Amino acid sequence: MRTDNFSACGRARRIALAIAGLGRRLMFGDTPLVLVETPEALSACAAQLARARVIGVDTESDSFHHFREKVCLIQISDLSTDFVIDPLRVPDLAPLAPIFADRGLVKVFHGADYDVVCLKRDFGFAVHGIFDTMIAAQFLGLPKFGLADLIKRWWGWTLDKKWQRHDWAARPLLDEHLDYARGDSHWLPALRDLFEHRLRQAGRLDHVREECEAVEAREWLRPRSDPADFYRVKGCKQLDADGLRVLRALYRLREREAEAQDRPAFKVLPDEILLEVAFRRPEDLESLAAAFRRNAPFVRRYGSQLVDAVAAGVADESPLPAAAEPAKREPGLRGPRAERLMGALKDWRNAEVSRTGLPPVAVVSNGVLKELVRVAPTTVEELGAVPEVRRWQAERYGEAWLAIIARILGPRSTSADEVAAEPAEAGDAGGRRRRRRGGRGRARGEGEAVAEEGPESAAPASEDDGDAPTDR
Repeated sequence: MRTDNFSACGRARRIALAIAGLGRRLMFGDTPLVLVETPEALSACAAQLARARVIGVDTESDSFHHFREKVCLIQISDLSTDFVIDPLRVPDLAPLAPIFADRGLVKVFHGADYDVVCLKRDFGFAVHGIFDTMIAAQFLGLPKFGLADLIKRWWGWTLDKKWQRHDWAARPLLDEHLDYARGDSHWLPALRDLFEHRLRQAGRLDHVREECEAVEAREWLRPRSDPADFYRVKGCKQLDADGLRVLRALYRLREREAEAQDRPAFKVLPDEILLEVAFRRPEDLESLAAAFRRNAPFVRRYGSQLVDAVAAGVADESPLPAAAEPAKREPGLRGPRAERLMGALKDWRNAEVSRTGLPPVAVVSNGVLKELVRVAPTTVEELGAVPEVRRWQAERYGEAWLAIIARILGPRSTSADEVAAEPAEAGDAGGRRRRRRGGRGRARGEGEAVAEEGPESAAPASEDDGDAPTDR
């Protein structure tokens, strides 16, 4: 009976695989799939791609499975062939460098941010000529802009996303792996043709092109090893200096273990555990077990090492590294008038979103609005000098923004409201309090309301990996 059941299960699985294989063959039609695993095959691939004018591009990485993530596959589709390039078998991808650098050859990505920074990080490619179908879908106001949703909408095919979190460093590559991978590049040239036509009709093609130019400038900013890495643990700002030294020792322990096991650090010890141990600073295993569950897997596996790391951190008197800080902006408009201006600009943005049906990211983000408030430009030239403002935004919305700024601020001068927000010199606490009380009194007398701060608006991250694009 067991043999019959297993035999029946085996037949059912073979039938299911055969049906799935037939579905994949129908989905991709007669487009050949070429797996590139040798330098000779890569040279032939690059020669063919150099003759194309539009290609679809995607990558697969292994960040959910290994300590140091890396690009494990590069999928490139022209109008006749789907290539799946294996950089683990062909580590020298120099023949592809001119392809990615060619501004005249359109590279179609979907959610390009993560792909671009990974291609730069791992292979040193300069990537130009990007058309991002996720950005295009947002600027067309489509309700769903995931790649699977777009393919389902226009071609009726359902992409199987079961391999989304697959360990792409694993070999051999099975047929279902290759079909999943090619599915992320196969449709992109056709999507680009469809979206470019619709964007041109909507008058937003130049908007998308400028956004894609910004994506080309993305860089991998995180160094492979940074002594200030432990500051990235969420909640670390709640720790005092002694706690931060303990956290540093715990973080280094986790990095060593993760590298030794070749596992992502978050799978070895989550940030929450590091932070809690740094707060409690247990002196022995009993204290550690009492603070958590005695049979917690991380206590059983790393308990002694955690206690030793805590002791090392407590004994550590070395200076803490300076935390990386965002680039400082020149001081600008502050206080109640700045709050009124932000409120008015948000009201305008919300009305524009309602009128056009576009998401906020395709109009203007909170980040850009904050820069407008800080700079408070009064002329077209000043508006154009705000780095965060895109050319298309200045052209389309500049007059409306300048009118709002003029209406809210009136004649420009240094006002008591702006002075009230300036920090006092050290030792001048009384003066600081007097100025702030005066400023608030005037604000109430003028009936100025404080605008409600909403969450930052940002373009969605890449479906596969979660790197969010710049907030525009």
